Amino acid sequence: MERRRIIVVCGPTASGKTALAIEIAKRCDGEIVSADSMQIYKEMNIGTAKPDPSEMQGIPHHMLDVASVTEQYNVSRYVDEANQAIEGIFAKNKNVIIAGGTGLYIDSLINNINFFEIDNDYAYRNDLVELASEKGNIFVHGLLRKVDEPTADRLHPNDLKRVIRALEVYKVIGKTMSQIQLDSKRRRKFDPIFIGLDYKDRSVLYDRIEKRVQKMIDNGLENEARALIGLELSNTAAAAIGYKEMFEYVRGETTLETAVGTICKKTRNYAKRQLTWFRKNSEINWFDPPSYCYDINKITDDVLNVIALKENKNEDQI
Repeated sequence: MERRRIIVVCGPTASGKTALAIEIAKRCDGEIVSADSMQIYKEMNIGTAKPDPSEMQGIPHHMLDVASVTEQYNVSRYVDEANQAIEGIFAKNKNVIIAGGTGLYIDSLINNINFFEIDNDYAYRNDLVELASEKGNIFVHGLLRKVDEPTADRLHPNDLKRVIRALEVYKVIGKTMSQIQLDSKRRRKFDPIFIGLDYKDRSVLYDRIEKRVQKMIDNGLENEARALIGLELSNTAAAAIGYKEMFEYVRGETTLETAVGTICKKTRNYAKRQLTWFRKNSEINWFDPPSYCYDINKITDDVLNVIALKENKNEDQI
C-alpha cells in the first residue's frame, strides 16, 4: 500500500516552527497537527507559546487543548489522538503538516510505535531517586548506560525522570527501552518529509528565547500561573518550563528577575536537548532562518523545492 506523504516541521523552541508550518499549510492546502507536549493543555497558553487565532491565520490546528493540566497524559495517548486527527485531515483531501519540538512525540508518531503497558516498580523508582540525590544524576545515568547504551545516548543525565523510567522498565521486564522500541516499531504508515529549523549562530537563538520569555511576562504569564497554582497538576504539566518558576515568584520565594533568568536558562538548556535529539535524525533537511534574513516566504520557497524533489524522487522509484 502506498504511504501517504506528511510534512514534519521540527526544531528547538523559539526557532520559528509555527510560522513556517502555517505558511506551508497556506501554500499546500494543509492543516497542522501539533507535536508539542505542553500545548496539549487547555489551561497553559502564554507559557507554552501556543498560537492564538490571529497567528493561525485561518489554518486549522489539531492536538491543541486536548487535555487538562490535572490529567495524566502520555506519548501513547498522543499517538492515538494524533493519528485520528491525521486521518480526519486526509479524509478532507488536505495535506498534513506536523509541527512541534517534542522529539519523542514526533518519532513515536512517524515510526508507528506500538505501545503497551509496563508495570511500575515504585519502590525501585524511589531508590533511584534517593541514589540520584546522594550520588548525582550522572551516576544514575551511568547505570542506564551499562544496560542500555542507545537509550543513555538519547537521554540527558538531567532528564532524570526518563532515565529512571528506562532503568525501571529494564528491571520489570528484563528488556531495554531501545529493545522495546525496536520490537514495537512497525512499518511506517506515512512517508515523512522532515524540515528542521536551526541557527548556526546559537547566540541568535538564545536571544530569541530571551525575547520570547519577556513577551510571555508582558502578556500575563504571572496571572496564568496564579490560576494554576491551586490545582493538582499532573507530572507532565508540572514539568512545563516557566510555571514552576512563576509559582515560586507568586509565593514570594524568589524575585521576578530571578524567576525570569531561571526560565531563560532552562529554556536554553531545553533547546540544546531538542537539537541533540533531532540531529540524530539523518532525514531532516535543515534550514537556518537568519541566512534568509527571517523572510518566511523565501524559506518556504526552498522548503517547497525540497518537498518537490522528494516527491519526484519517489515517483522515479515507482
